[in-house]
Amino acid sequence: MTSQRNAEDDATKRSIEQIGRKAVVYAANLASNDSIDDLTKVLLADGHRIDILVNCAGIQRRHASHEFPNEDWDEILQVNLSAVFKLSRNVGAHMLGQPLNSSGKRGSIINIASLMSFQGGLNIPAYAAAKGGIVTLTKALANEWASKGISVNAIAPGYVETDMNIDLRKNEQRMKELQARIPTTRWGKPEDFKGPIVFLASAASAYVSGEVLMVDGGWMGR
Repeated sequence: MTSQRNAEDDATKRSIEQIGRKAVVYAANLASNDSIDDLTKVLLADGHRIDILVNCAGIQRRHASHEFPNEDWDEILQVNLSAVFKLSRNVGAHMLGQPLNSSGKRGSIINIASLMSFQGGLNIPAYAAAKGGIVTLTKALANEWASKGISVNAIAPGYVETDMNIDLRKNEQRMKELQARIPTTRWGKPEDFKGPIVFLASAASAYVSGEVLMVDGGWMGR
């Protein structure tokens, strides 16, 4: 079961079905609080049990800090931080009321943080603020829910080849500078996150709580 803004884009659904699994796509607009609240209600009304929530939606806007527009600040904080809390709150309330699953948990919540949770970056004050908030939100929820069978952890990606970074990747000089700084000498790829996600969602991480797992090619180790 996956949620995305555009239900017509079925690439994720096709990828899941290609490995013999069933997928259902629900559309939601994370810039809208009503849409966020309706999403959980619809999922539960359709009879789904929610065992895993991965909060991975995000947007980016780049401006010099002294020129950063209010509307861009508000939108980034809404989608990248407030929506994460509201989805976690709504789904967490459901998880608290359901029996333990086969992994001995009531549920697992995995938030996507960032290198910018720990480093401010350039011209991205709203994104850095939101991702910094993800780290402390993850710890706050873990403090409340770990004893109740819900694990809450985060993954902090480094530089990854996604559409969000397309403008940065077009800057050849900046690309060379960043790649030279990464010990693995390459940017991350989406498939680099399969293992970390499965680990944090499964019984293998039963004693892991409030953790922020760096998946950054060694960037933060330098």
